[in-house]
Amino acid sequence: MIAVQQKVPNATLYEFISEETEGCTLGPNAFQVAEILKGKKVVIFGLPGAFTPICSAQHVPGYVEHAAAIKAKGVNEIWCVSVNDAFVMGAWGKDLQVGKAVRMMSDGSAELTKALGLELDLVARGLGIRSQRYLMIVNDGVVEHLAVEAAGKFEVSDAASALKSL
Repeated sequence: MIAVQQKVPNATLYEFISEETEGCTLGPNAFQVAEILKGKKVVIFGLPGAFTPICSAQHVPGYVEHAAAIKAKGVNEIWCVSVNDAFVMGAWGKDLQVGKAVRMMSDGSAELTKALGLELDLVARGLGIRSQRYLMIVNDGVVEHLAVEAAGKFEVSDAASALKSL
């Protein structure tokens, strides 16, 4: 598992772009993690899946609610990473009205999740390989803080924990 002071491994994440901008077309766009972490402080929170109870009712909404306070502490971006495809992440972000507060990053094949050593095997429950619930604060590609939830818990990866750890 990744540890504090280690560099985040490179992987490809996807984000559903709903407004075309220079360099980003409508629909899923691929981003290299190493490239988009360069020179930025990023709060990354991982969770098991889109449209799931805790994730939809507490995890993402907490980060949306506290985004301004988190960014006021020098954070450039907040990412929600889940092992779902970019279309699902885009629809979930729209449903939760995240706007520009949180980037809804798709790790559809669990490439980053596995490289971090944070995968969660839920095959027996019909959910496949998912992400553990975690909070990671990354500065210029290097992990400054990592908190991984115990199974079934939601205590150290929420927005309030991110604020305390910054």
